[in-house]
Amino acid sequence: MATWNSNDSSYPVSRRNRSGAPPWFPLALVAVIALLAARIWQRERPGAGALAEPRPVTPRERIGATEQATIDLFRGIAPSVVHITSLSRRTDAFTLNVLEIPQGTGSGFLWSEDGHVVTNFHVIAEADAAEVTLSDRSSWPARLVGAAPDKDLAVLRIEAPANLLRPIPIGTSSDLAVGQSVFAIGNPFGLDQSLTTGIISALGREITSMTRRTIKDAIQTDAAINPGNSGGPLLDSAGRLIGVNTAIVSPSGAYSGIGFAIPVDTVNWIVPELIAHGKIVRAGIGIQAANDALAREMGIQGVLIINVLPGRAAARAGLRPTRRTSSGRVQLGDVITNVAGKPVGSFNDMLNALDEHKVGDSIALTILRDGEPAEVSVTLEEIE
Repeated sequence: MATWNSNDSSYPVSRRNRSGAPPWFPLALVAVIALLAARIWQRERPGAGALAEPRPVTPRERIGATEQATIDLFRGIAPSVVHITSLSRRTDAFTLNVLEIPQGTGSGFLWSEDGHVVTNFHVIAEADAAEVTLSDRSSWPARLVGAAPDKDLAVLRIEAPANLLRPIPIGTSSDLAVGQSVFAIGNPFGLDQSLTTGIISALGREITSMTRRTIKDAIQTDAAINPGNSGGPLLDSAGRLIGVNTAIVSPSGAYSGIGFAIPVDTVNWIVPELIAHGKIVRAGIGIQAANDALAREMGIQGVLIINVLPGRAAARAGLRPTRRTSSGRVQLGDVITNVAGKPVGSFNDMLNALDEHKVGDSIALTILRDGEPAEVSVTLEEIE
């Protein structure tokens, strides 16, 4: 009896597949599943077919006195705080036009009604020009009036209308206390007019400027200070300037809970000098000192005088330099150990002690001469 080979191409095409289901069955199944899913979605949609209303606002008490005081402080001081953009000049290779390209940002504050602006020196140190943006978002070209790199301070000036120039109130750093509330306003990461709060964490800290000189009596705070806050004001609860935010301690470069500010008492004597002279008129004695590391290797605690400049204050006071005797032996000069009652262990210490005095002041120096202590009076003079 003849049979059909199912593998033969001549096998008749059946209307059912091998499972016995009609060929349209998969499409029908997909349609049914889609219909069920649509109905389920419609049933689970919250508020479907109904008018959705906003929730009622829960009433609150009046803003507390502490919060209101912070709000008022910010509103009162914000017009005195500025955003500084440092600019780099570049010449276009094709058009030869000079372009001013932003290279960094920082903060600052208005010092006087004639447009003087205070900021950190490191904010504008490598800039060819700068632009100052006020709280009303208007921007003004700035010129450099003066700088004190050793103290990380600089003064700019803008020509803006008097009604936009609101100088910041000045406080004092001589009576600050650890635990006191402080407020910082600035432009972290270019976000202008930002307020952070905290307390004074410590006083009397030392920080290092770009020139490797120490800045004494810095204020340590836990108020958040981030890149861009540099040059902005640190304020007390009365809204007075008590410091200039200048540095943070952070492995990542961002805020980590420790920030520093230059004390306002230092700012308040440096800024007038910069406005009047473009630099700090420093009082000194006219000596050249040994490197601190060399002095320490020799077991010397203090400032070893290597050379006394002819005709200068130290020479007139009779201070002795290091010299070589006729026999070829090196005879060490005087070692300064105390300046006007302040012990000095390094050249930096001596400069910081002298910074507390003015040209023309007569002060006492304690020295070691041939190992024996002595006291010398010297009249300070201007040095470069």
